[in-house]
Amino acid sequence: MMTSKATAPGKLIILGEHAVVYGKPAVALAIDKTFTCTVQKSDTMYLNNNNVNLDAHPHIKTILEIHGMKNAAITTESMIPPSSGLGSSAALSVALSAAVRKHLGKEIDEKEISKEAFEAEYTAQGRASPIDTSCSTHGKGVALNCPKNMGKHLWTLSKNSQTWDVSEVPIPNMTFVVGYTGIRAATGPLVEKVRKFREHNKFASDIVDEIGDITIEGMKAMNDNDIEKLGRIMTQDHKLLSILGVSCDELNKFVNASLPYSYGAKLTGSGGGGSMIALTDKPELVCEAIKLRGGQPFVVKTGVDGVSIDF
Repeated sequence: MMTSKATAPGKLIILGEHAVVYGKPAVALAIDKTFTCTVQKSDTMYLNNNNVNLDAHPHIKTILEIHGMKNAAITTESMIPPSSGLGSSAALSVALSAAVRKHLGKEIDEKEISKEAFEAEYTAQGRASPIDTSCSTHGKGVALNCPKNMGKHLWTLSKNSQTWDVSEVPIPNMTFVVGYTGIRAATGPLVEKVRKFREHNKFASDIVDEIGDITIEGMKAMNDNDIEKLGRIMTQDHKLLSILGVSCDELNKFVNASLPYSYGAKLTGSGGGGSMIALTDKPELVCEAIKLRGGQPFVVKTGVDGVSIDF
């Protein structure tokens, strides 16, 4: 029986989460934690050898529906903790889209894979941006809505009234430590929380705008290879995200513990739990500081390649 297999990387958002939902810029880096999907033909829906109802797996359901498939035997293997802010659902959607395309003999097209995976994320979360899925698809460093002189345009995606320009951006040589809280926080409710706050409070709307502004400053710092400035902007971004109400005590504790040994630190992803990241040249000391406060630290390699077909 023919087996199709694809692997996609997770990601770190270093600037711009939540604001990106409203068309503001954001920057993400692909990391060396991956999600693998294997697809085989089947008359019954199986996920990891269990008969399942796809209504409980909206990402998978959306991808299969896009390709007119009702059933398949799907196996998954992930190095990315779920609900960790590291893009596990995006990597799942990207890897599955690529594996299904391979299975059906369709072209392995980055833009189409990114588009399908974004549709799956949007359907599952109710509102989303294509930053995670674009980064998981293309790999390396990806920005949404960045100034034209700061990146190489890849593709444009639209949903309802929003449009996002996706670009590849240059990445300085950087070391990041991830501090995982172990708290699983679903993205959808946090995105909805920010939406309500922004719609009913001018102050929150201004915070979203400010996140967009400092994200552009961070891109300039990356282009100039100014790691110290980028770190300061990351810390500022964390403070703004905290004002929006998407941080938590654990994330703040890990950020504060990391700062003496880092250029900057912030939550990554939707927040509420999940993970924070620290930009540092002292990863051992950052890991120790996070571990002492109950976190699960690990060093990640950034700027890795995007989705790949395993032949």
